[in-house]
Amino acid sequence: MTSLPPSRPARLALLVLAAGALGIILVVQPYKTFELDRFFVPKELVLHATALVTGLLALRGVERLRLTGADDVLAAFFALSALSALFAPNWYLAFRSLAITGSSLVIFWSCRRLAREGLARPLLVVLATGAVLGAVTALLQVYGVEAESFSQNRAPGGTFGNRNFMAHLAAIGLPLVVALAVQARKRIGPVLGGLGVMILAGAMVLSRSRAAWLAALASMLFLAVAGLWSGGLWKDPVVRRRLAGLAVAMVLGLGLALLIPNSLDWRSDSPYLETLQGVANFKEGSGHGRVLQYRNTLRMTLAHPLLGVGPGNWSVVYPVVAPKNDPSLDRDDGMTANPWPSSDWMTFLAERGPLASLLLLLALLSLGVKGWRWWRESAQRAQHLEPLALPALLIAGMVCGAFDAVLVLPVPALYVWAAAGLLAAPEAGGRVIELDSRRRRRLMIGFAAIAALFVARSALQAGAMGVYDEAWKVTDAERAAQLDPGSYRIRMFLAQRYFARGDCTRVLVHARAASRLYPAAPRPQRLIRACGGREAK
Repeated sequence: MTSLPPSRPARLALLVLAAGALGIILVVQPYKTFELDRFFVPKELVLHATALVTGLLALRGVERLRLTGADDVLAAFFALSALSALFAPNWYLAFRSLAITGSSLVIFWSCRRLAREGLARPLLVVLATGAVLGAVTALLQVYGVEAESFSQNRAPGGTFGNRNFMAHLAAIGLPLVVALAVQARKRIGPVLGGLGVMILAGAMVLSRSRAAWLAALASMLFLAVAGLWSGGLWKDPVVRRRLAGLAVAMVLGLGLALLIPNSLDWRSDSPYLETLQGVANFKEGSGHGRVLQYRNTLRMTLAHPLLGVGPGNWSVVYPVVAPKNDPSLDRDDGMTANPWPSSDWMTFLAERGPLASLLLLLALLSLGVKGWRWWRESAQRAQHLEPLALPALLIAGMVCGAFDAVLVLPVPALYVWAAAGLLAAPEAGGRVIELDSRRRRRLMIGFAAIAALFVARSALQAGAMGVYDEAWKVTDAERAAQLDPGSYRIRMFLAQRYFARGDCTRVLVHARAASRLYPAAPRPQRLIRACGGREAK
């Protein structure tokens, strides 16, 4: 029995997703005043635009929706996140964070549609290629290539702006590259897979990202135990030969990274050994800082046990619960040094509440277990290895997320949820919702309206960054504030500029707006008091 060829909307969705997966790696804005957001904002825009187009293509022509248990759990997670956003102190941050979640889930469901139409493998190859491409941008920076799209503050981050973010995607993409190389049908496949593994291994070791190191180790151990030992893959001579080649490529990548001179300026004489020795050190340095941050973040969670403080609002509330000498706070202005805590799970607990966090965890565990069972039930395990890559990939993402922000960021969110949608085990059960042409049209219009808001928000923020960066007059900065009224940086720039001019009327407008965005921030309050105004409530 031959299967039907993929529909035209599905083929178009595949092209859009492929372009989005590669484009999100490379897109960067040149405005160095916004050192983090110049990387995140354009990548968020690509994420939302990809979700908008692929979501509409996935809905086109659909006559029925089949909702599984995992779909219901994820829908409930998003509903709780949206409800939490309504009560967040900073709606701009809440909307931005919620948009990343919403677009990621749309991509997950769109990829489920592509998998049902037999288009999973080409997009999996694109995802593996994207992870390697991200590592290549970091290696270019390591070996002396200078570009506006690279940040010098957290090298080697390549086009990610931060070495940890680059390394996270490398660790997440590693099991996918391994699986595709082992089951490749053409001889060039294992060769390209070995090259990809070598690049990923080299970039990860040079990043000194302990989270990525642990994630890669955990995912590879899972593949070894579940695939080689328990799954019996070691008995296949082709699998043995290809895995041996990949192991050699990984060792070669690690060795070359450590031996070839590079442009990185580490303060330590033995930076990689020092990082390895400090993996489990929670008594000093960044490890101790994480412990203190987690403790205070749990206090936030206990104070807001139902819905959390709102998506994206950890940085707004954390200065209220943390002591002034907390290492997560900037000594100059008393605000958090990063916009999210050093853990996905702490982020979700504090921002969306324990119930929403539990739903997300259950959904990820369910997808991983079902992928593993699907592979176990396959008659040709060596030729059908992709489902086993799903739990390995999710393990890597969850380990990285235990130490850093992952699923709350656009690039890993797109990659993890796209891979999960492509590799999720097919389910025959679930609820079926019939869609006639009228109901489908209404669904598409409603989805397009919401997704367009996500796109517009990121586009306006990206435009505001450009206007502000090139601003020579206050009127230009005012226009930037109109484009992005939720920018604390732009509001404070205007408040300080007007204060220097003695224009307290305009100072109060922007200082109060900044204080509403971050009520615990001391700088806006000082300007308000200096102009004789009352503190913002």
